[in-house]
Amino acid sequence: MSYTLLRGNFVIRYPDLPRQGPEPDGDTVKFLPDTPSLVEGLPRRSGTPPQINRRGISARLEAIDALETHFAETHQELEGANAARDRLLELLGFRNVVFWRDLPNKVEKADQDSIRGYVLSNGIDGNGRLIAFVFTGEHPGPDGASVFLDPPMVDQSVNGRLLAEGLVYPAFYATLPADLRTHLAEVSQAARRKAAGIWPRSTADPNGAATVNDLDDAERLVMWPKLFRRLVPFLAQATDFDGFDAWLRADPVNRDDELFLIPKLERGNLHDVVKGSGQQIQLTMWPEDFIISPDPVPGGGGGKPPVAAGDLLIVAALPDPLGTDRGNESVTLLNVTSAAIDLTGWALVDAAGGREALSGSVEGGTTLRVTLGGALQLGNRGDTIILADRQGASIDRVTYPADRVKAGRTICFGR
Repeated sequence: MSYTLLRGNFVIRYPDLPRQGPEPDGDTVKFLPDTPSLVEGLPRRSGTPPQINRRGISARLEAIDALETHFAETHQELEGANAARDRLLELLGFRNVVFWRDLPNKVEKADQDSIRGYVLSNGIDGNGRLIAFVFTGEHPGPDGASVFLDPPMVDQSVNGRLLAEGLVYPAFYATLPADLRTHLAEVSQAARRKAAGIWPRSTADPNGAATVNDLDDAERLVMWPKLFRRLVPFLAQATDFDGFDAWLRADPVNRDDELFLIPKLERGNLHDVVKGSGQQIQLTMWPEDFIISPDPVPGGGGGKPPVAAGDLLIVAALPDPLGTDRGNESVTLLNVTSAAIDLTGWALVDAAGGREALSGSVEGGTTLRVTLGGALQLGNRGDTIILADRQGASIDRVTYPADRVKAGRTICFGR
């Protein structure tokens, strides 16, 4: 999937308002784009407009979730939370950063108040923040250009480096292309195997439940931040987790996030991956094993749920049919949901930019074989196929190497 290139400055302090400046943490930093109008044109997955002003917009780093330095007047284990924040600032190029003693999340002084860099973004989140992969330095492309983001480039992002160092948890939303998700899952798993960063102290995960008697206990622990953010309001009105499942289910928008469970190839909700009773709470799947749906558009978009990554899969392709390739190549799609998916405005795209417009619909639980008309031609020396929805969001992506291409043979993508 292509991302929009935005040049600008990362900002950690306002010289004219030193005690009212930004509050950078391990996965969020203020960004002042050179061309603010480009932000206004980004997709709004949840219908929320960008919260941008003359000082910039908060950039939320895609695919990662850092321990909370501040959330609803509380925080997670500060050793891990501050380590992720400080490393993010260091990777961006900030030096000698000092925070106010009485305002520990605001920068008192640093060698630089702002520093040049760029982001690659594919949209605005439900809080009006820029969803972004964050980079230092300058990109050779023009501001606003479409940049194809691949795993090697992701590894150079601040997001990828924090994940590789084990300083953050993975948090994969449906805005993240499938091939990048698969790659970053492997990066996170490697960090966990090496016991890097926060992983030796991680709890409330598949390796074991956490004992939490109250919010003070939760503040001292290392756990998946989204789970912590659910515990904070729950513990304000409960003394154990016997009612946690019912509490999540009672609010499917703000509590019980919609998920796609990758190992099961089915949709679910947060309550499906959390187990709580008594004083014990536990995530039963690793965070890289499910995809989180963005917050829904207010009003529900007429009651029809949005199509999320994983709902429609590319399961097969025929790049080298017998005889003439052009007009005989095909891609097969599988709808894993129970509802029909309207393909109006959708497209299949390859790494070279070829685009095959789609139409019609795929009934729930069925496949659709799309014969390519020639606007998109599958490479016989390997290629990447992207399934994009009408907003341009990547719903699925597959890659095949040259050695899998055989004349007349269909490639099946094991999902």
